[in-house]
Amino acid sequence: MNFREISRNGLWDQNIVLSQILGMCPTMAVTTSGTNGLGMGLATTAVLVCSNMLISSVRAFVSPQVRIPVYIVLIATLVTLVDMSLNAWMHDLYRVLGLFIALIVVNCAVLGRAEAFASRSGVLASALDGLFMGLGFTASLTVIGLIRELIGAGTLFAQASLLLGPAFAFLEIKVLPNYGGMLMMILPPAGFLVLGLLLALRRLFELRAAARTTPATAVPDAVAGCH
Repeated sequence: MNFREISRNGLWDQNIVLSQILGMCPTMAVTTSGTNGLGMGLATTAVLVCSNMLISSVRAFVSPQVRIPVYIVLIATLVTLVDMSLNAWMHDLYRVLGLFIALIVVNCAVLGRAEAFASRSGVLASALDGLFMGLGFTASLTVIGLIRELIGAGTLFAQASLLLGPAFAFLEIKVLPNYGGMLMMILPPAGFLVLGLLLALRRLFELRAAARTTPATAVPDAVAGCH
């Protein structure tokens, strides 16, 4: 599998949220704003890259009978390190995401990539797979969060400085200054609504792309002569 295939699979063809429909817990619960979605996505990306590299490195020394418990222990260790790092250096963001960071351990996407790709591929390819799978996951969570935040509060990337530092405070935009907000958009049902909309748009895009690439059916000469 080459670089182009790995990147396309992670960002689009096998997108964790929009194609595989995995990681629904953070997708529904954390995406109340674009900042939360971005933070959760970046944390998951870090775990995906490190876990894929680590599992690819030890795959030759792990018995197939115990591979899943070993993978879970390694992933849990990495998640603990990410959790402690957020608590130490981004405490305000940790207070929002703390519970869901720990749940990365049971995120089917992380264990799924370990089993489906990292356990069968080299370290570099596994690292790239984790990176692009994580970026695709991050993009999906961020887009869902931005849509919910815009309709729910009339803002974009609220409190982005907590995640990216004071230099990125310019991302915090009040799009609708006098907008009272829609409470439903920050509740879990809105996550399902927005995800369903994005899945429908993705399906529509794929159908139109397939229609453009499919050659038109040739008209037989006998039928053409009747017109």
